[in-house]
Amino acid sequence: MRSDESPDTTKGQSGIFRAALLGLCPQCSEPTLFEAPARVALECPNCGLDFTKYERGGRVSGLFTVMIAIILIVLAVLIESAFRPPLWLQAAFWAPVTVGTVIYGLRLFKTVLLYAAFENAGERSE
Repeated sequence: MRSDESPDTTKGQSGIFRAALLGLCPQCSEPTLFEAPARVALECPNCGLDFTKYERGGRVSGLFTVMIAIILIVLAVLIESAFRPPLWLQAAFWAPVTVGTVIYGLRLFKTVLLYAAFENAGERSE
């Protein structure tokens, strides 16, 4: 692992959102961070970086998912009480919104944790 390389994606908030959306490796910036929609790979097949040495968000991802669910439930109740849409419309709207929010939220959460651990490990080794 070369600690002198730091991808541009770790700089700034827009960079971390892009890294989470595309699943960019913190070392080589290739889209190899995720092996499934919200599951971090064990290692980068491009540069060989071992992701298992870093915090990958597995310990608290359940709590994070519950927080997302609470926010979405509150929004659904507010929309229901304000507009009273039909049940079929609510199901058609909230099903994809919930799946998309949870998957992207977990990707963002896990990417932030892994990038922070990667940067901290790089700083300690210098």
